[in-house]
Amino acid sequence: MTAVDQAREVPWKPKHNPWAIALVVTLAAFMEVLDATIVNVALPHIAGSLSSTNDEAAWVLTSYLVANGIVLTISGWLSAVIGRKRYFLICISMFTVCSFLCGIANSLPQLIVFRLLQGFFGGGLQPGQQSIILDTFPPEKRGAAFGVTAIATVVAPVLGPTLGGFITDTYNWRWIFFANLPVGLIAVFFVSVLVEDPPWHTKTSRHVDYIGLSLITLGFGCLQVTLDRGEDQDWLGSPFIRTMAVLAMLGILGAISWLLIAKRPVVNLDVFKDKNFAMGSVCMAATGAVLYAGAVVTPLFSQSILGYNATWAGLILSPGGIVVILLIPIVSQLMRVLQTRFIIAAGFIVMGCGFVYSSRLTPNIDFTTLVIMRSAQTAALAFLFVPISTIAYATLPRELNGDATALFTMFRNVGGSIGISVATAMITERTQIHQSYLARWASPFHQPFNELIARSERTLTAGRAASAVHDIAVGNAYQVFRVQAAVLAYSDVYLLSAVVAFAVVPFCFFLSGTKGGGGAVH
Repeated sequence: MTAVDQAREVPWKPKHNPWAIALVVTLAAFMEVLDATIVNVALPHIAGSLSSTNDEAAWVLTSYLVANGIVLTISGWLSAVIGRKRYFLICISMFTVCSFLCGIANSLPQLIVFRLLQGFFGGGLQPGQQSIILDTFPPEKRGAAFGVTAIATVVAPVLGPTLGGFITDTYNWRWIFFANLPVGLIAVFFVSVLVEDPPWHTKTSRHVDYIGLSLITLGFGCLQVTLDRGEDQDWLGSPFIRTMAVLAMLGILGAISWLLIAKRPVVNLDVFKDKNFAMGSVCMAATGAVLYAGAVVTPLFSQSILGYNATWAGLILSPGGIVVILLIPIVSQLMRVLQTRFIIAAGFIVMGCGFVYSSRLTPNIDFTTLVIMRSAQTAALAFLFVPISTIAYATLPRELNGDATALFTMFRNVGGSIGISVATAMITERTQIHQSYLARWASPFHQPFNELIARSERTLTAGRAASAVHDIAVGNAYQVFRVQAAVLAYSDVYLLSAVVAFAVVPFCFFLSGTKGGGGAVH
């Protein structure tokens, strides 16, 4: 038995309180997840401040996602080469420094470069957080520990638009980045004091897989550009997006093929031989797709249809985050008495029902109803994130935790990017389809339409010429017609989200019949 194997067999416990460790590493991950969503609502302000168009300013988001998506996949390898604690500290420190540089940027190219660097260092925070928690807690306590991590993964995307809207409306978009400075400094100090690497996770000199790194960079970089810019560039109607899509496909397929045959791959795909991890990744990708799609579509509906400002649009999401926080302890207790796969299946059923309920949108819907709809959507996340995260690692050898956490987080983020892209594209497409359908009835040959115009004319006659009254009445009817078509399109997006949630339910039963995330089958 080698020295490394002996180290893996030695029982190990962290010197400091495991819950303090979980809290401090979650603080770092929370900062990164929050920053990924908080910038969205500030883009128009950034564009105006730096004398650029909204389309150019969107590269502030794209650059971050590209770098983040690449590093997520190889973060396990970087942890092994640099040392996990050292790599985690480097990521927090440089993410904080890059946040400061983003805040002082005085041109759009500068901001894009700094966001690229921010995404590069931020990509290691979520996998590092999960890997540290996996080693800090024994399997029977991981469910409760992942309840803490859910705060970063579930609540941060909910709070991001609200906080971003408030900071932008009240102060300046630069404070979105400056707000990371105290959080980053606190996280660096406490991580350096509390976190330690277990004996089996010492720094090793791993071979640099240049081919694997190149293919992953090409594939995931081009994929993120395709997903983030496709809607603005008319998808495959744009030569640029077509090129990015082809390169993404070649890069990802090439990376998979290479990693399966390479002697020392940059990412170990053996993790997918574990049934729980493979099915857990599928479930988490679906959760990410629906979670992020809903988090984008709901504020978009409230702003574009109802005329809410950024702050009020974000406030629609906040109560849903509170509901998740309140439900997580209950779910943790349920995991002790019920098979985890049943809880996950129930979570997707609840999520599907929540989106079916949310599809009952109307043009005059009130704030309270929107809050209830969003809370119904997010309540299911308490039944999904913690159980899925727990069972995915339940039967996985701990020496694979680094690669597993990187790939697991990558699945969630790529699923989220796909969900956002499909949802926003679907709003445009379905609006046009509903307009073409409704146009058949907005015709002088349709008597109810003539009656609508006549009623509108009677309310507009005072002080106006007859010809002007008719034009105004038709114009008002057209505005109502456009709003109705858009509302129907948003309802379709919610229904599709429900279909995705219901479709994942059968996959839940491929997971092992375990309780509390343990490896034993009941």
